[in-house]
Amino acid sequence: MRIDTLLTDASRQLERAGIEEAALDARLLLQHLTAMSRSDVVLHGHESVDSQTVARYRQLIEQRCQRVPLQYLTGVQEFWSLAFTVSPAVLIPRPETEFMLEQVLTTCAGTTVERALDMCTGSGAIAVVLARELGRPVIAVDISEAALAVAADNVRCHGVANLVTLLCGDLFAALNPARTFDLIVSNPPYIAEAVIDQLEPEVAQAEPRLALSGGASGLESIARIAEAAQDFLCPGGWIFLEIGADQKHAVERLFHAPGLAYREVSVIHDWADRPRVVRARYVPSA
Repeated sequence: MRIDTLLTDASRQLERAGIEEAALDARLLLQHLTAMSRSDVVLHGHESVDSQTVARYRQLIEQRCQRVPLQYLTGVQEFWSLAFTVSPAVLIPRPETEFMLEQVLTTCAGTTVERALDMCTGSGAIAVVLARELGRPVIAVDISEAALAVAADNVRCHGVANLVTLLCGDLFAALNPARTFDLIVSNPPYIAEAVIDQLEPEVAQAEPRLALSGGASGLESIARIAEAAQDFLCPGGWIFLEIGADQKHAVERLFHAPGLAYREVSVIHDWADRPRVVRARYVPSA
């Protein structure tokens, strides 16, 4: 079968399945399977593809029609201009998290970060970026051993195995109580449990629920992190958490709760002007 015919048929099949960017996904899956470039696909569209490749390609298209995310089919997601390995064991890194990292690096510019913590690391994207940009040790924690296996691949691939230490555990329970950090960054589960099934199928059906669900309110992990983090932050240390666009006021209340020693609490709006990141500084009483 000709390449252009195969692509046309696949695009139409994806369109019928409700895939918004059907033509793009059809092309990217073919490129993934054949290692062809975009220009190769165009220039060699009149050429034929062997039957084995056609059969495998149709399998991928069928999986995409079943709303398996493109990134899980290719095994790769670009983030911070780097190629990260992804699998159904981890959330697919998104631009909102890149936005949070920009805020982190801007805030920390000109300051000394001796050690950073990436809580709920998933694919390890945050830990890798922090290690590469700061050049300092990063501890990365996740409760999922399967996610940490993906993170380990990314840490090795991006050359920061000497800086990133991966730990398995439930939030701060994985850490030595005596260890402190100048910086804590987290993209925690923050979607209310009842809302998850209302999300697009690629999220609700495919991404790990453990990494999505913030409990009944969506705030359970955020609240736990806010309360426990001050025991692990150096005085003057910063904490950044990605949050839901509807959680601004609730998160502000959490960080201003009695008994918490956070100052300079602010919620930063993302490129679409939606509340996206809470930033706070740990300033204990003298």
